[in-house]
Amino acid sequence: MMKLNHYYNKKIFIFLYIALLLITFDNSLIAKNNTEEEIKKISLQLRCMSCQNQSIYESNTDFSKDIKNLIKLKLKEGKNEKEIITFLVERYGEYILFKPLINKKNIFLWVFPFALFVISLFFLVSRIKR
Repeated sequence: MMKLNHYYNKKIFIFLYIALLLITFDNSLIAKNNTEEEIKKISLQLRCMSCQNQSIYESNTDFSKDIKNLIKLKLKEGKNEKEIITFLVERYGEYILFKPLINKKNIFLWVFPFALFVISLFFLVSRIKR
């Protein structure tokens, strides 16, 4: 009876050990996937300065690889997406963004299409009424 009990204890111990390894391995994969997804999300918003209108994520140039590594480093430091993008804009200028920021310098870019649409609509309606 003693040998049988020892045998089951050993099996339970091995089972628990394997389960612990799997849980730890799975958590590290999840953490790595989250980091990779975050890098992808941020790098898709950024323009490669060496390519013709490719995102950092799609590009394979040295510049884009450096930026991806920089994003990974900043994420490991605990920075969030907004802080990383702000850092990159300060470093490389607003041209690095595909979508310009809404601020005093860029308000014209955001308002002009709507103003042009309203003016065109006004002239169209006045033409139709005549």
